[in-house]
Amino acid sequence: MPSEKILQQKKEYVQELSGKLKNSVAGVVVSYQGLTVAEDTQLRRELRAAGVEYAVVKNTMLRRAAADASLEGLDHVLEGTTALAVSTDHIAAAKVLCAFAEKNKALEIKAGFVEGKVIDAAAVKELAKMPPKEVLVAKALGGLNAPISGFVCVLNANLRGLAVALNAIAEQKNA
Repeated sequence: MPSEKILQQKKEYVQELSGKLKNSVAGVVVSYQGLTVAEDTQLRRELRAAGVEYAVVKNTMLRRAAADASLEGLDHVLEGTTALAVSTDHIAAAKVLCAFAEKNKALEIKAGFVEGKVIDAAAVKELAKMPPKEVLVAKALGGLNAPISGFVCVLNANLRGLAVALNAIAEQKNA
């Protein structure tokens, strides 16, 4: 039986992991079996550049942390080698991991979660295909801006027509 000190350390680790799950907007659970050290180092570098926190986790610890964080539905994928990538960005982890999995067949997407809802591997791959948040915001703002731009063009056309008419009247008076 483990000592009281080791049990306390495990409880603290589960609480820390649960806090990461609660504070992150999205995350992805992967199997990394078969990755070389060089490939793993490259993956970690790409994830760090995207602002994603990545760590190898024990299945039992993640199972308990997920239950504490109210993430139901991860139990069936918590077998074999497991790593967890969490982020405050909705799609950053999914984008990096799916792109890396395309190049390295050893990395397998198991499942993920977005805002407290567990999603399967297919949904993680669909999430990775979404454009970045900045592009979506720009498209939304462009859509909101289009009617205003059209209204300004109509007003300018009327003003130009008025200016042309005034110039024609001025020329007739001068002639």
